[in-house]
Amino acid sequence: QVQLVESGGGLVQPGGSLALSCAPSGSVSGIVNMAWYRQAPGHEREFVARIAGVGHTDYVDSVKGRFSISRNRAMNQVYLRMNNLNPEDTAVYYCNMKTPWGDLWGQGTQVTVSS
Repeated sequence: QVQLVESGGGLVQPGGSLALSCAPSGSVSGIVNMAWYRQAPGHEREFVARIAGVGHTDYVDSVKGRFSISRNRAMNQVYLRMNNLNPEDTAVYYCNMKTPWGDLWGQGTQVTVSS
């Protein structure tokens, strides 16, 4: 079964930047949109960013102007560039791809923002 594989998480100081990447472990067709979610300790998983269609993007208000989602459609890869990180961004970040046959999820990558 195809899974998504995230990479790029780690520890960064407040104000720093990280770039996350996500790709499927096998062949996937018919991807409708690609997105990133995150889950902080003690909180529910929340939507972060999505890219769909001809490149339309949307973001949760708390990351607008700081995070940027992009993709490589030919490779079915999605990226999340995160700038000006703050401790409230600390969470496990999950990649999601929606297909006509259901959602694909990754195992998550930890992002920790701390001095």
